[in-house]
Amino acid sequence: MTGVRMDKWLWAARFFKTRTLARRACDIGRIECNGQRAKAAREVRAGDLLQVKNAGGDFQVEVLVLSEMRGPAAVAQTLYRETEASRELRQKLTEERQAMPHFEALREGKPSKRDRREIDRLRRRV
Repeated sequence: MTGVRMDKWLWAARFFKTRTLARRACDIGRIECNGQRAKAAREVRAGDLLQVKNAGGDFQVEVLVLSEMRGPAAVAQTLYRETEASRELRQKLTEERQAMPHFEALREGKPSKRDRREIDRLRRRV
């Protein structure tokens, strides 16, 4: 096998849950192959350097093995090797996200039973 469609390989490597999502990512320019925007039908070859932007983060990976079949996650991780720079950047972003304080969004409408109890507790202390 000399090449595999881009969307099939991204799906087999578990970057996307479906081939449709992989194709859509290619169409909107979230996939680059060797520095150029990649179309879904473009053939991926071993040794290609891909930049994948998805909900899990930005990945820079080198294609090691070609596959058209989606298998277990352990097998999918053997299809590529993530670059050190990409791994460090994702780790840094994760740490920054965890360091940010978490704010609960304001609720719409009347308070729930739990909210009402908290309000009553606060009013009694004042």
